[in-house]
Amino acid sequence: MERIVFKNVLPQVFATSQELLLSDVWQKEVAFERGHHYLIEAESGKGKSTFCSYIMGYRHDYTGLVSFDGKNARSYRTKDWIRLRQRHVSCLFQELRLFPELTAYENVEIKNKLTHHKTQKEIEAWFEMLGISDKLQAKVGRMSFGQQQRVALIRALVQPFDFILADEPVSHLDDRNGELMASILIEEAERQGASIIATSIGKRIPVEYEKTLKL
Repeated sequence: MERIVFKNVLPQVFATSQELLLSDVWQKEVAFERGHHYLIEAESGKGKSTFCSYIMGYRHDYTGLVSFDGKNARSYRTKDWIRLRQRHVSCLFQELRLFPELTAYENVEIKNKLTHHKTQKEIEAWFEMLGISDKLQAKVGRMSFGQQQRVALIRALVQPFDFILADEPVSHLDDRNGELMASILIEEAERQGASIIATSIGKRIPVEYEKTLKL
């Protein structure tokens, strides 16, 4: 996938709000190109997670057009969304969506078994780099939120992707761990020739963004 376009998109929940006319995304035409990095800034409640959900196909409560390489997202069937999520777009959600009853490694492995994208050695190397190698067999529900964020990043990277969405990925991390996460994310995105689209309400993941948009 080379291009994601939002054209006159407006979440239905914001349909009566005149304030959104100042947005660079809502009710505008904006394109996200593969291989380029974007930052989307907004105050809480302006639709950052909603934006990610529209791209991933988890929500469709909007007017306007979302398209992938010129194909209207509303024409996508279940099999199309499955392929998009497995091969073209990965997402690190703000709420992480990990399984608390599984170990950190199991949370990553369950996805990697579907994609067969990374070896166990590569996955364990990321755990080591992020300072959580001692948590491989720890239940996620017993880990801090910052540790869970690092596990969620690794899980997001164990698949091929053209775009990766990072919804407030460093909100609970100190600067050092935020930089570590950024370096791993950037390295993998560059390896795949992919685009990073990150959202932020203040603290941003340190990436060289080519374009900053306001929601």
